Amino acid sequence: MLSIRVFSQDSLSQHYKIYNSLKQKTITIDDLVNDMDDADVLFFGEEHNDSTGHYLEHTLFKKLSEKYPDKLALSLEMFETDCQNVLNEYLNGFIREKNFITDARAWHNYKDYRPLIELAKTNHIPVIAANAPGRYVNMVNRLGLNSLNQLSPTGKSYLPLLPIDTATGAYYEKFLQIMGGHQAMAGMQMFQAQNLWDATMGWSLANFYKAHTKYKILQINGGFHSEEKLGAVSQLKEYAPKIKVLNIAAYADDNFDNPDWNKLSKNGDYIILTDPKLPKTF
Repeated sequence: MLSIRVFSQDSLSQHYKIYNSLKQKTITIDDLVNDMDDADVLFFGEEHNDSTGHYLEHTLFKKLSEKYPDKLALSLEMFETDCQNVLNEYLNGFIREKNFITDARAWHNYKDYRPLIELAKTNHIPVIAANAPGRYVNMVNRLGLNSLNQLSPTGKSYLPLLPIDTATGAYYEKFLQIMGGHQAMAGMQMFQAQNLWDATMGWSLANFYKAHTKYKILQINGGFHSEEKLGAVSQLKEYAPKIKVLNIAAYADDNFDNPDWNKLSKNGDYIILTDPKLPKTF
């Protein structure tokens, strides 16, 4: 099992590069942390099995916790809104980790996110279970977005106010491309399900932000959800128009030694490239 503990004292410093798209230059992780003075939310768009990416998430979270003590929150795609209470119970030391992992439906690669959760637990940092319950995403994928109207008030309480915005445009075109075109999609349900995912993350972030306006929030999700500030970032701006957002797009890239920053920079305020030769976590 690959652990973040393997990577000590920034031993991976030669295996990642951070590029500031606005300044058009490479920067350090400390530079990135300092830029949060002028932002509210930092999206980290990851590849879920990138060992270096997970290491950097933990390093970034630790540095943010030191810079903003008692004014930092962590938000995760990896936990769903109906598991918030279970997550809180574990962070407060009420339940065992074994029960937490089972009852909060932790991802199969929870070991990659465990260091974040344990750091939050130790330092009393709130963690937001940001994602839509998977059963409702599946429901929309099968039956369409309008099917959510049939849910009970309890079910609806885990989701943003209906209807969910599914405006077509750049995000739809990008979604079509990654799915393989119209012929690969039986209808709009798959895109509607994607939008439910994004909207719930944006809504979860907005709810926390409105109640804790002085906090900084580190949001971690799969890269597609926040590239080009589309998806969850766009949905967040619908719920909290004045919120200030920065986004990271992180990749293990075959062009690590000679990256084309111009090609990549449109995807994020910061581009993190990691060495593809290092092992994956799964």
